[in-house]
Amino acid sequence: MGDHGIEYRIDRRSGVSTYLQIVQQTKQALRLGLLEPGDKLPTAREVVEATAINPNTVLKAYRELEREGLVEARRGLGTFVRRTLGAAPADSPLRAELDAWAKDAHAAGLDREDVAALFGSVLDAHFPKGDQ
Repeated sequence: MGDHGIEYRIDRRSGVSTYLQIVQQTKQALRLGLLEPGDKLPTAREVVEATAINPNTVLKAYRELEREGLVEARRGLGTFVRRTLGAAPADSPLRAELDAWAKDAHAAGLDREDVAALFGSVLDAHFPKGDQ
């Protein structure tokens, strides 16, 4: 435990449904070790206050995460993380290398889409879509 946690940032222009943004951001926090087993997710009310989205949307996202076995809802207590994802903590040396690479790419004048395309092609080469 500790002061882990997550603040959802909803991008209304992204074209990704709000509920999916919550699911994706939770999974990213789990992958980076920002959320760990035992940590409590914000209550639906807290998310609504912070993002002004519909409480049903928050609950739908939490149900999806629960269905995938990542979190569990405990009646009257809240929703808690059950397990993490991946093995790339935010303080891993690999992150520092990637950070340096991203700075170089930015300095070289690449924009976000360029970087995403470049990284995507490297990912596809090393992690073929079939072998999850």
